[in-house]
Amino acid sequence: MGGTEHLTVQREGATLVLTLNRPEARNALSLPMLVGLHDGWLEADADDSVRSVVLTGAGGSFCSGMDLKALAGNGMAGEEYRDRLKADPDLHWKAMLRHHRPRKPVIAAVEGYCVAGGTEMLQGTDIRVAAESATFGLFEVKRGLFPIGGSTVRLPRQIPRTHALEMLLTGRPYSAREAAAIGLVGHVVPDGTARDKALEIAEQINACGPLAVEAVKASVYETAEMTESDGLAAELTRGWPVFDTADAKEGARAFAEKRPPLYNRA
Repeated sequence: MGGTEHLTVQREGATLVLTLNRPEARNALSLPMLVGLHDGWLEADADDSVRSVVLTGAGGSFCSGMDLKALAGNGMAGEEYRDRLKADPDLHWKAMLRHHRPRKPVIAAVEGYCVAGGTEMLQGTDIRVAAESATFGLFEVKRGLFPIGGSTVRLPRQIPRTHALEMLLTGRPYSAREAAAIGLVGHVVPDGTARDKALEIAEQINACGPLAVEAVKASVYETAEMTESDGLAAELTRGWPVFDTADAKEGARAFAEKRPPLYNRA
């Protein structure tokens, strides 16, 4: 497994856990963090024994966005990773899930601050769990900046436009309960338990047929902007081959024998 000084990678069964690990800066984005994230997504995609990913933060915060001190010209940690950015100028956008969608389901476990770039990265995840005291928001306009991580495109497609525009144009903070009410997150749990809840959801996903899970996720995103008729046609193209897989046959046998399925990609 990979990882860097600002991004830890762990395995919890069939789940890969990526932890933003710069707690002294509320996990503000850094070059080591971005490189670690990029490599973590690729690792999850390449390893068939990984069936889900949990993205979380260390030290009671998720991510407070870009390191504004570095943006102001005070330098950014991890200059030794600069060659990775030169080799792939799109690396940071892939790391933040702007230009990369992992094949496996990604579950966000949010404690504390998830603001600016943190909220932008959150929009690239599939399922979201927030601790009671978590804080969300897109603060860029208050600082004279633009939320260029994808929020002006993605947020109005994920929550009602009136709420998306209010979040984008006011730059105000949102509580976990308010984030849940507008549909930005799906679960609000007691502080300190977001990771546990995310792993619980991951285990439920891991127990399902991995080929079916990947195909379902791909179909949801692939058809999102299609007309209904085009989307239904694309769904058949994506879905029918799943019925011919060993996973589908094992699922049917397990159901008939009243036992848990034993999928090949364990």
